Amino acid sequence: MANDLATLPASAGVVEAPKPADDMTFDRELAMTLARVPLTAVAWVFAAFAAHFAWGALVPATESMPAEVNLGALVVICVGMVWAAWIDGYAFKVPNWLTLSLVVSGWYLGILHDCGATFGGHGGIGQALLGTLIGFACLFPALFIGGMGEGDVKMTMAFGSWMGAFFGATYLDLPGTTLSAIEVIWWSFALGVIVGGIFGLVIMALRRQLHKNMQNAREIVTDLQVMMAHGPKKAAERANSRRKDWTRLPYGVPLCVGFLGYLWYRLFLSV
Repeated sequence: MANDLATLPASAGVVEAPKPADDMTFDRELAMTLARVPLTAVAWVFAAFAAHFAWGALVPATESMPAEVNLGALVVICVGMVWAAWIDGYAFKVPNWLTLSLVVSGWYLGILHDCGATFGGHGGIGQALLGTLIGFACLFPALFIGGMGEGDVKMTMAFGSWMGAFFGATYLDLPGTTLSAIEVIWWSFALGVIVGGIFGLVIMALRRQLHKNMQNAREIVTDLQVMMAHGPKKAAERANSRRKDWTRLPYGVPLCVGFLGYLWYRLFLSV
């Protein structure tokens, strides 16, 4: 028996510690996504360039839309917003490669405008960065308490980036009206919030969860009060304790409706 024991391998009966999990997978995926963002942003800029010339060639000038008004670049960002909303509608998230590339491409357009190139807009890199910041600020409180996804915030930042690059501080090309990036971003966002509220009420009613979600809405108002009185950490802890009871909604859809709806109203219906 002693000889038998002596011949056993040293590892017999010893439970090996599990190998540490490879926790670099997410980092590699994130790095690959971020590496693609600048190149994808260039593709969006080329799309804006092509749309600018297509608008000039195909859209006839009118009294309300003179020849010097070229909205081709706005068509491109509207396509980007619809794409993001469509993905959010079925996946409940918006991919970073799409939202971040739209943010960066807005900065590229601002730089090109500062260098003398034109895509129908007047804003520079400063206005594009300001628009990005305003887009972030609009949804930061909801993001912090967990009431809004990061993809929706980055989607709003992308819209703000392009609005800043296109409209700048003052846009005077449309006869009888004046627009600014701040005005467009704010009122588009406000309209998106209204549409989102109506959208949420309809979904809650269809799911027969109206009472439950109205209670959650009251709790969110309390979260904001807690954030003002006791700081964001307490508000986030309070909100996260209710996360399991939340109803997920694709907020990118109503945001997109607000963005495109306000642009359509200001550019075509109110001039």
